[in-house]
Amino acid sequence: MELVVLAEPLSVFQIHDVKDIDLSVRPLYLGLTQDELSVVAPTTAVPEQTVNREDGWRAFKISGVLDFSLVGILAKISSLLADESISIFAISTYNTDYVLVKEENYHNAVAALQHANYTVITAD
Repeated sequence: MELVVLAEPLSVFQIHDVKDIDLSVRPLYLGLTQDELSVVAPTTAVPEQTVNREDGWRAFKISGVLDFSLVGILAKISSLLADESISIFAISTYNTDYVLVKEENYHNAVAALQHANYTVITAD
């Protein structure tokens, strides 16, 4: 399986209202629930005012379009990284999944995934 590393550093943050962000920014993930509005976006695009903010994330995109019948893809990756004491922030979209790790764990994550025979395409 091939994983592509997104080039830009990302931030995970919360805001009060969707009007506070630039919806043209890519990548952009919005999670709107009864309790919160969470956003993942390039660190350079984070608005000045946030409820909570955590910078320093790197993202691995699972290449291709994943069929909904596929089982265990995200579970296997998260388990491999958990074995290396690397926590993740996972995002699923209609087409694929993204696995975010903190910058300080990025190189260890790449090594663990490559050791498990994943192809990791990096911008490095």
